[in-house]
Amino acid sequence: MTSVVIVESPAKAKTINKYLGGGFEVLASYGHVRDLPARDGSVRPADDFAMDWSVDDGARKHIQAIRKAVKTADNLYLATDPDREGEAISWHVREILDEERLLDGKDVRRVVFNEITRSAVQAAFEQPRTLNRELVDAYLARRALDYLVGFTLSPVLWRKLPGSRSAGRVQSVALRLICERETEIEVFRPQEYWSVEAAMATPDGEPFTARLTYLDGDKTDRMGIGNKSAADRAVAAARGGDFSVVSVERKTVKRNPSPPFTTSTLQQEAARKLYFSSKKTMQVAQRLYEGISIGGETAGLITYMRTDGIDMAGEAIAATRSLIGKDYGESCLPPSPRAYRNKAKNAQEAHEAIRPTDVFRRPQDIAHALNDDQLKLYTLIWRRTVACQMASAVLDQVVVDLRSQSPSVGLRANGSVVTFQGFFRVYREGRDDVLGDAAASGKDDRKDLILPPLEEGQRATVQDVVSAQHFTQPPPRYSEASLVKRFEELGIGRPSTYASIISVLQDRGYVRLEKRRFEPENRGRIVSAFLERFFPRYVEYDFTAELENELDDISAGTVDWRSVLRAFWEPFVARTDEVKEQPNRDVIDAVDEHLGPHFFPARADGTNPRRCPKCEGGSLGLKPGRRNGFFIGCSNYPDCSFTCPLTILTDEVFQKAAADSDGPRALGVDPETGEVVSVRKGPYGDYVQLGEASETPGKGKKASKPKRASVPSGIEVATLDLERALSLLSLPRPVGDHPETGATIRAGLGRFGPYLLYQGNYYTLKDDDVLEIGLNRAVAIIADAPEKDPVIELGVHPDDGKPVTRKSGRWGLFVQHGKTRAPLPKGIDKESVTLEQALDWLAARAGGENASQKRSRKKPTRRKAITRASG
Repeated sequence: MTSVVIVESPAKAKTINKYLGGGFEVLASYGHVRDLPARDGSVRPADDFAMDWSVDDGARKHIQAIRKAVKTADNLYLATDPDREGEAISWHVREILDEERLLDGKDVRRVVFNEITRSAVQAAFEQPRTLNRELVDAYLARRALDYLVGFTLSPVLWRKLPGSRSAGRVQSVALRLICERETEIEVFRPQEYWSVEAAMATPDGEPFTARLTYLDGDKTDRMGIGNKSAADRAVAAARGGDFSVVSVERKTVKRNPSPPFTTSTLQQEAARKLYFSSKKTMQVAQRLYEGISIGGETAGLITYMRTDGIDMAGEAIAATRSLIGKDYGESCLPPSPRAYRNKAKNAQEAHEAIRPTDVFRRPQDIAHALNDDQLKLYTLIWRRTVACQMASAVLDQVVVDLRSQSPSVGLRANGSVVTFQGFFRVYREGRDDVLGDAAASGKDDRKDLILPPLEEGQRATVQDVVSAQHFTQPPPRYSEASLVKRFEELGIGRPSTYASIISVLQDRGYVRLEKRRFEPENRGRIVSAFLERFFPRYVEYDFTAELENELDDISAGTVDWRSVLRAFWEPFVARTDEVKEQPNRDVIDAVDEHLGPHFFPARADGTNPRRCPKCEGGSLGLKPGRRNGFFIGCSNYPDCSFTCPLTILTDEVFQKAAADSDGPRALGVDPETGEVVSVRKGPYGDYVQLGEASETPGKGKKASKPKRASVPSGIEVATLDLERALSLLSLPRPVGDHPETGATIRAGLGRFGPYLLYQGNYYTLKDDDVLEIGLNRAVAIIADAPEKDPVIELGVHPDDGKPVTRKSGRWGLFVQHGKTRAPLPKGIDKESVTLEQALDWLAARAGGENASQKRSRKKPTRRKAITRASG
């Protein structure tokens, strides 16, 4: 008997084929094979939510291979991933084959395994099951919801908000999170406060530090000292005090390890520790799951990486405890295994946590078989898994209160020391150093805060007292880690979808990643405000979370999927129809009114915050721009040209924007050349310029062009200063020399955005600041980039002695001499290119250019004027 096995990826197919041996043919579907066509009507609510599916163009050849194999097979095993999406892929494959009657008389079974190891795969094939209809229904409901929202709401956006792009069900809620955080930051007003610390000493001269907690008999909290004069009074009082110890509190604290990784916690920790995006984390984890060849045997190194579960199999716990006792000693092994259980409702298909398939595959033992990213992520997973079964860390904490009677001043000193490291030897959540030498050796590089022996009634001497000024800080923008954590807290989406949610927001241009923090683009803020104003129910966090729970109920078999769709669709389409009928101007005015209190806050002098500062007769409001989204402009346009980007209109912004709208805005004088640096608007965007163009040149001379540099999209022109402008004008700048080759790496701005230039090749900068990127980060980007053909010098040109090189460009390989480039002819082996061939191609290219230039300079033929005779 012959059997066909269907999996998603060729890597997984290759691994499983080795485990199953003869009689099995393992084929890859290469992901989803069918989807809803990208046109309106693919989901038909009026027809009980019937769906039209089409085979993807890229999947046709893979389906054809599956068809051919199934025709002669006796059995079909569907072995796609053990989650909702995996169940859906298996369902699609079976539906396609069933429609063509290729499964008649054949046994079709579903097999699932949480890890790709020989034992797990063979055990799964011994216990096959049927397709899980509830999981398929949950997939259909989610796919239909996302489709209906996208194809119903997006056309409304396109019509009502020119320049906007599509909107999605979960992405819109995520966008609201980022925009609300930005609003919190913009309206935040820092509050001043001061801290007071005293350098103390025991009678034996042992030093320690204490902070002020009481003054004049009253407790002083963090914000209790609000200005310098109050801080000076507190310092004077502490210096004049005669202190003694009034209480000593000692306690022992245990720190327990965190559970093993889920999809969400893995993405968060990889973002914090490894600087991986959610998308990258999942891509690397997928490869570790599908299998790596080690010592001639291909095996999956981790369990399935899309899971909400935090429990581990009993044999995995036993193996982990065995390794702990062997590598770290019995003292690091708790008396009984640690058990972790999910609190979340309906943990995704009840999978195990993410763990190594074999914990005795230590990272250092398999490092030779992994690339850098794979080793980093595997190490993170391995350490977290081992730590979760280790003994608790033990800390001794001491709190000492000191008091002076006259004046009445209180101080407090805190100390702690790790008396038993336990799982600290391997891993600490949130710490960035867990992959370094300190963690590997079991040493803790953090300084313990140790206090000298102090007893009640003991006197202490003040050595010095200092104060420090502080300001409260606004809430930080979301990083990938904190955004994923917030998604999970609110119940938005599911861990397996977090990476795609974040990617879609960036791809649509609604948010950008600056210094690993998310900032909303202008267009994103307008879209979010539009949805909050006209579709408030559908961007509410509770509503979205409850809908996710209903989708989970479908997968649990307790709710009918079509009833969930009906309950959502009927009020949603009714609201959409209402918004469609509203004139565009009314919609923009409503969004303007919604955002008005934010962008146009009340003035201290009571004047109208929307009054135009340039013409003083117009009113400021939101204006649509097709290229860069919305901006703030004057109602008297075109008579008044005042514009500025979306920002809170403070007096400073008003002044800069008004000056900028009149023409070039001077930023200052370049200290080296003495020329004025200005920011200007050009046909292709904003730019900075050094000096001015020369006057009309003399005969035979060219006018000198001043140095210019584009302003990147991440820099607000209204807040651009001289220092930043000079940095832009200095590009391209040397970042440093590559540690391996010694070749210089440069950073610059080009027509396609910021880049790195190294050995003649360009590397795009996406999330890094071109003005601040350092050598280590630049080397990492170059190392992570797809391998490029090096620049090869073929020789020198006989006419001028300049080099002739072979390079790789955006459109393929070419040879270059000076500014002349010629592509390599088709069929030419790049390694066999000679200098003589290159010279011929360059000469032909130069000849063609010269001919075309001559033709373009050829004067047009003038018709001879016809003279008419008078009379």
